[in-house]
Order: sequence, then C-alpha cells, then structure tokens
Amino acid sequence: MALMALEYAGNYYIAYYGHIMGAKMEFDMRNDLFQHFQKLSFSYYDNQKTGQLMSRITTDLFDVTELAHHGPEDIIISVVKIIGSLIILMSVNWTLTLTIVAVMPFMMIFTYKCNRKMKSAFKKNRERIADINAQIEDSLSGVRVVKSFANEDLEMKKFLVGNSRFVDSKSNSYMYMAKFHSGLGAFVSLITFIVVVAGAGFINAGRLGLPDLITFLLYINTLIEPVKRLISFTEQFQNGATGFSRFREIMEVEPDIKDAEGALELKEAKGKVVFEGVSFRYSEHLDYVLRDINITVEPGEYIALVGASGVGKTTLCSLIPRFYEACEGLIRIDGKDVKDCSISSLRKQIGIVQQDVYLFSGTVKDNIRYGKPEADDSEIVEAAKRANAHEFIMELPEGYDTDIGQRGVKLSGGQKQRLSIARVFLKDPAILIFDEATSSLDSESEQVVQESFECLAQDRTTFVIAHRLSTIKNAHRIIVLAEDGIAEEGGHSDLLNKGGVYAKFYNLQFKRRERPLKLKSLQALE
Repeated sequence: MALMALEYAGNYYIAYYGHIMGAKMEFDMRNDLFQHFQKLSFSYYDNQKTGQLMSRITTDLFDVTELAHHGPEDIIISVVKIIGSLIILMSVNWTLTLTIVAVMPFMMIFTYKCNRKMKSAFKKNRERIADINAQIEDSLSGVRVVKSFANEDLEMKKFLVGNSRFVDSKSNSYMYMAKFHSGLGAFVSLITFIVVVAGAGFINAGRLGLPDLITFLLYINTLIEPVKRLISFTEQFQNGATGFSRFREIMEVEPDIKDAEGALELKEAKGKVVFEGVSFRYSEHLDYVLRDINITVEPGEYIALVGASGVGKTTLCSLIPRFYEACEGLIRIDGKDVKDCSISSLRKQIGIVQQDVYLFSGTVKDNIRYGKPEADDSEIVEAAKRANAHEFIMELPEGYDTDIGQRGVKLSGGQKQRLSIARVFLKDPAILIFDEATSSLDSESEQVVQESFECLAQDRTTFVIAHRLSTIKNAHRIIVLAEDGIAEEGGHSDLLNKGGVYAKFYNLQFKRRERPLKLKSLQALE
C-alpha cells in the first residue's frame, strides 16, 4: 500500500508539474520567437506567408515542449528498467543474456537509418501544414472578396490541392513509421525466439534449468516494455526535433536593419530631412527603384511626391524610418545619419498615415491610444476632435468603447482614416508621411480627411504621396519622380507653367474629371 501511494504521488508529480514545466518552456520560446519577429524588417515579411509564421509559433513549439517534458522521463525510466533487467538476466544466465545483447547493435543501426528518413518526412509534414495554415489565413482574410465573386468553389478546390499534398506527405512519413515500428517489433520477436531456441539448447546441454528459462522469459518482458517505450518516444522525438529545427531557422535569421553599436537617441527632432545621393533596390538581382536622390526638406516644410506608379514614391518615404535600408547615399534628420540613430527613437519622431489603414481588433479608444499607450482618456478625446473623428465616434453604440471588429470592418473608409489620423495626433511626431491616404475615398470623405490632415500637418515636416493632384496644390514644393530620379521640382503654379511631366499628369486628371460632367450635361439637354 505504501508503494502504491508512492507510485500515485510520483505519477501525479510527473503528469502535473511536468506539463506545467513544458507549458512554461513553450511560453518562453513563444516570447523569444515573437520578440524576434518584431525585430525583422519589411524585406523579410515581403517573402513570408502569415499562416506559415503562425504555424511556427503554435504547433511547432507545442511539439518541442512535449518532447522536452516527456523525453527525459521516457529515457530515464527506460534506461533504468533496461539496465535493471539486464543485471537480473545476467545473474540468471550471462551466456544467454549476451545472445540478446548481440542483437542490440543491429537494432540500433536499423533505428538510426529509419530516424533519418522519418526526420525528413516529418519536416515535410510541418511545411505542408504551414502551407495549409497560410492558405486558410489568406482565404478567411479575403472572405468578402471570395463571396463577392461567388468563388467559394474555387477556394475549396485550392484548399483541396494543399490538403491533398499534406495527405501525400503524411502517407510518406507513415510509410517510414510503419517500417520502423514493424522492424522493431520483428527485432523484439527475434529476441524472444533466440532466447527460446538458445535456452532449449542450454537445457539439453545441462547448463540451464527449466525454471531459470521461465524466469528468463518473464524478465524479457520487463526488458521489452521499456524498449517499446523508447520506440514510441522516437516518433515524439522526430516531431519535437523538427519543430525545434524550424524554431532555430527563424531565430537564426539576422535582422538586416538593426541599431548600430552605440546608437544615438533622436529626441525632440526639429524635422529637417536631407537625402544625399540615395539609391535603392529591393535585392541585388533587381533594378534600382531609386537613383541618386538629392532632396533637402526644411523643418515644417510641406513636400508632395508625385509620379507614375512604380517610380518609388512610397519606397522613398519608407527609407526615412528605415523600414528599408538605402543601398547607397545617406539620409539625415537634423544633421544625424538615420543609421546612427536607434530605430525606436527614430520611428517615434515619424508619424505615418497610409492608404490601407490597419486597425486592430478592439475598441475605438484602444486604436487611438496605440499612438501613445500611456495616454489618458482626455488626451484621446482631444486627438479625436482634432482629427474630426469625435462626432462620428459619439454616434457609435458605445462611443469610444465600441468594438470596431477585425481591421475596423464596422467602420467606413473615411472613419478609419480619421481614426488613423487621431492616432498620429496622439503620437505628436515631428515628421509626417501621408501615403495616398485619400485616393480610395469618396469626395465628401476625402474633404473631411483632407481637413484633418491639413490640421495635423501644421508645423510638421510633411511628405505627401498623392495621385489626386488637386489635394496637393497647397504644398510648399512638389517633387516629380521618374524612373531615372527626380524629373521636376517646384510649386504647383510653376510646374503647370513649365508644361512638363507634372503639367501632363495634371491635365490628364482634369480631363478625366471633365468627361463625366460633359456626359451629365448632354443627358440633361436630351
């Protein structure tokens, strides 16, 4: 009874505290991985799928921690039982025991070869399930587009292809697993067979008694049980080892943009931005997007960037906060090279309002507070008022505490833009980047957002990327980018009088807007 109580206590301790240990290890590894994700630059995420990264931070880590918890337990218990069984068997008949030990090296060689194949197969399984996760994430994120085109069947077919590839990969891994288990089972049966045959020979020779042979056969089961436990551990080991390998793949990726040694803190920036011979391309195998850009922007100056799609307007602005690193040349803020400034302090001085606004799941208040996490409610309301957002927020069911859904799905485009502007108001940066933020809005929403933006841009160094040239007439300077660099530079009126690239763009847009008016006039006459 005492031994039973001890066994209960031991099993309880292993089952509860062992799993708690595994959960805490998973917690630490997930923290490390997520923290590392935050350090990686845009160039890394340009080549990755969200679903695959999610698979590495969930399923893979669970398998690693299961191995970390159960692995030592299985190995220690099995080794103790195997050694103890061998000692007892040696005491019964050492010659017969050596015949069993002689089979062990062949079993180990077989296990080693199978393990190599199984590890490769399990890694392929991980890649396939990551592909499925990526496909699910992509399809669910775009579910409104799927339904608008009535393409549910097409998405199902795409999913079936990925799912079938996963089954094929699983089939391959199960084939190796079946060979492994059946092979080891055959070795176990072979050991029993050898003991019976050799024992019969020893009995005939008078070197072994029948009771000793029966004892020997009974203790073989004690030897085989931990061997079987090690067999099941092998599968768990492959899962855990594969998960850990994929964990290391991410952790060993060095961020291509990181703080320089002894990086300076950029505080209370005035906002003077200088580009000196800046060139950029996304990789060595691609052409330059920007070539020899030289621009000086004074504090508080309002700069507009225009040009055809693909000439690098957004890329140029992305170099300022170091989302990408300039391949050649220097970018200075208040005379300091941005590469010499800490990334955190640099980006705190820059506010960005993008065309594709990203709002997080949660309340209106939470999304505005993202610009300044320590802000109180009065600061949030003040920022919303300055962004012309307070009125529509108060009309929501729960005001600032209204849940806006994933990516702000419950709000209109203009409302989302005003929340993003309120977020930047709260951040209060010295430099502002406005990236085509009104191009997808209707005229009324555009006017409201434009007023909010004009208020935000006061006394800040401002870069505006715009396709609607009517929105940048008030810019202090307009820079026209072309494939070979800066094509033109100057004020709105000067560039129109010049009759160059900017005048061509402006006249094209004016004619496009004029056509609908002519059609309406003709319809009225009819």
